[in-house]
Amino acid sequence: MTNIHKTLFLAILLIYTTPGTAQNPTSAEILSCENLEFLPNLTINSAQIRDNAQGGQPYCYVRGIISPAIHFHAQLPLPQNWNGRFLQWGDGGKDGDLDYADHRVAEGYAVTNSNTGHDNGVEPGASFAFHNRRAEIDFGYRAVHLTVMAGKLLVNAYYEKAPNFSYFEGCSQGGRQGLMEAQRYPNDFDGIVAGAPAFAYQALNASGIWNLQRIYRDNLAGNLAVDSDNNGSFESLTLVDVLHERVLKKCDAIDGITDRVIDNPLSCDFDPTIELSDLQCPYNNSDQCFTNAQLQTIIDFYNGPVDDAGRKVYPGKALGSEPRWIGYYIPHEGNNMGPSKLVGVAGDHMNYLFYEEDPGVAIPDVREYNYKARTDEVFPEFHWKDYDINDFYSGKGDLMKSITDANDPDLTQFLRERGGKLMIYHGWVDTLIVAEDTLDYFNEMVDVTFDGSLSQASDSTRLFLAPGMGHCRGGPGPNNWDKLAPMVDWVENGIAPDFVIAEHLTDGRVVNQRPVCAFPQQAQYIGPTNGADDPDNWKTQNFECR
Repeated sequence: MTNIHKTLFLAILLIYTTPGTAQNPTSAEILSCENLEFLPNLTINSAQIRDNAQGGQPYCYVRGIISPAIHFHAQLPLPQNWNGRFLQWGDGGKDGDLDYADHRVAEGYAVTNSNTGHDNGVEPGASFAFHNRRAEIDFGYRAVHLTVMAGKLLVNAYYEKAPNFSYFEGCSQGGRQGLMEAQRYPNDFDGIVAGAPAFAYQALNASGIWNLQRIYRDNLAGNLAVDSDNNGSFESLTLVDVLHERVLKKCDAIDGITDRVIDNPLSCDFDPTIELSDLQCPYNNSDQCFTNAQLQTIIDFYNGPVDDAGRKVYPGKALGSEPRWIGYYIPHEGNNMGPSKLVGVAGDHMNYLFYEEDPGVAIPDVREYNYKARTDEVFPEFHWKDYDINDFYSGKGDLMKSITDANDPDLTQFLRERGGKLMIYHGWVDTLIVAEDTLDYFNEMVDVTFDGSLSQASDSTRLFLAPGMGHCRGGPGPNNWDKLAPMVDWVENGIAPDFVIAEHLTDGRVVNQRPVCAFPQQAQYIGPTNGADDPDNWKTQNFECR
């Protein structure tokens, strides 16, 4: 049986082993769930039977608290529906809420998740960390580990046995949590799936602020959104399309297929000063050519931040990711001049989560670049534009790096001594967290943990770089697959995933399907001659990992 056939067989097996039509729980099952409220060594606020929003069987829903502020919940399938597995579900962003994994519960997993020690309803963004070291530590690593301990205790109490296998699944912040678990708590899991991991947490947020500063400086002179009709509104995003088309013209066909996806952005040499030389603007309001300031923004985005000593802080944006800059970094009429990196995960990060001593609270409206921060108040303000990239290596952020960063490459305890398995995946056009940084970490981990032997490392860990995939999902390339099933097959059946079969769906229909290969291999077209550019041939059987 080929690896592709094994993968298809596993998918079919999962379908037929998923719990079926919902049945009403018996009185004994209801009582067994409710009795979890009376556990003597765990603070439980409630335990009750709940219907699954994803269909399937009802389950036992438990909410509790770990002192002083970690609120957690557990979704426990009824005993006859439990598949014997425990799953910790990862978080996203700055967290502060309880996330559900109803689809995994429907598959039989006992699942836990927490708010990582704060509620974003009253402390949004990074504000939970203001002068609060305990909250920072909970967020950094403590909450996930203790939630796992609470979850396993609940599993033992409810099912009267320990889980046969324990897994972690998460992306972005959840990916960071997964790597943090492998580094700090190697005995928590048998298998960890870490997607687009925010492991270099302080570097990527410093980079986010630095990129925003490139856009906003000099009264938005370098903004890639254009006020094309001089009405005061940056309404045109055409320049991003112009740039993207030039990138595709240079890079798309390198992999042998012209599909508007760059399989490996690192393989393309795109120099904006050369490739855009015929599109230089003598004026500032055209959406068909680039001013010097706009060209510098593009160069800065591709290069990434460096300090005055020339030290690299974080990699630049990948070629092919340009359309995704719009949502995260480019202020324009459509987002009310508030890109998500600014009004979401990074606009207040340096106020509360970078420095050992918080410099001040966020300004009233982070979109106001020219606002002068009030530094003489009881709680002084700190403006994100005043963050200095030279502070990154100054030592001022070292304490927070030690709490939040999951960049230790030594995974000897988890991968070699415990025999754990680690799958990392990342989309190449992810512009929130850059895939190149994950590739660098993976290579360093192989060097440190396996003396540079990728063949030895592949017995325990695999990296999947998905062409055309955005942050955790989406994007123009194949980006949809079950992230957990290959890990389960690896841990429990010893079948290491050489690839995963990814699909791109349009209106619910598969329009592009191919393997995403374990690094360093890439999918190569082996289908009908002269048919590589025909979408009808973009099917798994027409590709091979090489």
